[in-house]
Amino acid sequence: MTPLIELDDATRRHGRVKALDGVSLMVEEGEWLVVMGPSGSGKTTLLNLLAGLDTPTSGEVRVAGTRLAGLSARELARFRRETVGLVFQEFHLIPYLTALENVMLAQYVHSLTDRDEARAALERVGLVERLEHLPSQLSGGEKQRLCVARALINHPRVVLADEPTGNLDEANERQVLEILADLHRQGYTLVVVTHNAEIAALGDRVVHLEHGRLAADRSREKAAAPSIQLVQ
Repeated sequence: MTPLIELDDATRRHGRVKALDGVSLMVEEGEWLVVMGPSGSGKTTLLNLLAGLDTPTSGEVRVAGTRLAGLSARELARFRRETVGLVFQEFHLIPYLTALENVMLAQYVHSLTDRDEARAALERVGLVERLEHLPSQLSGGEKQRLCVARALINHPRVVLADEPTGNLDEANERQVLEILADLHRQGYTLVVVTHNAEIAALGDRVVHLEHGRLAADRSREKAAAPSIQLVQ
């Protein structure tokens, strides 16, 4: 079976600095990969390469059979719309649009808007009572759950998340963890950059980066998947 994600000796230079240094890695469809490491180790660079937000200086990056190097800006934008869902630590929500409209905007960029589908996506992450609220009226955890709904609305093959619980308190962190675990059970492929040991405990594999290099790659054997009940 061909892996959904493949990196082959992927390197990204910024001048003389190697943000990522010869990383080779494969991720199977439905796998939850956790990426850890100290600040400056190349975690976000790795995620940016997988999202087509950056390109390798050398080596190969392939996602869902698409070789990302050499794609035009328009082709990369289409790849992101159709293949990946992005969840950032900073929410990047449109401040003058409601929660529902923020999700519908992601639909519009992909194809056509569907209000009922957008509403169902927000209900799925426990925001059915916040449809008409602006981002400024939402808590940090609610904003992050809105970002997850937005990331999933176009049914991506891969969900990429950069420190999805980094700005959250314990209660909201738990809600986001529950959503991620639920997505994993549904068969989504997840690549999550984090410092959070709880996320590492939920993933199938944990890779550690140090100075841009792959320092460790460990599979995790779990007796059973965690029981999830989303907060409504």
